[in-house]
Amino acid sequence: MYHILQKAHSGWAYLVLILLLIAVFNAMMGKNAQRNFEAKDRKISLFALIATHLQLVFGLILYFVSPLGMASMGQMSDASLRLTSLEHPLINIIAIVLITIGWSKHKKTEDSQAKFKSIMLGYGIGFLLILSRIPWSLWF
Repeated sequence: MYHILQKAHSGWAYLVLILLLIAVFNAMMGKNAQRNFEAKDRKISLFALIATHLQLVFGLILYFVSPLGMASMGQMSDASLRLTSLEHPLINIIAIVLITIGWSKHKKTEDSQAKFKSIMLGYGIGFLLILSRIPWSLWF
């Protein structure tokens, strides 16, 4: 089961990154073009939000069953173990919180430009945080 979860978490990460990139790019283009926030913009942002939350579920389950997760928590002197046991989960949870805040703020405003701005900032910062803590050595 561990290997299936690990593959699902790794594979789903590609989809999450692509959807976040599309959502941020869409918000930037919408804000720059001064266009109205439409149903397609909401769907793009919602799909990215759902994908990141599903990735969080995969990651949390994996964290508790993986030998690289909670089991290696006390070994902070090893950089790769520190990344997978502390930095990766913590920073990515913060990133998902920021993405969720961006989604929530966009729902509370009526102005299209403010909607695009909240999506752009929340999702953009979250995307950058996720990129910063991906264990690239395990991907390639």
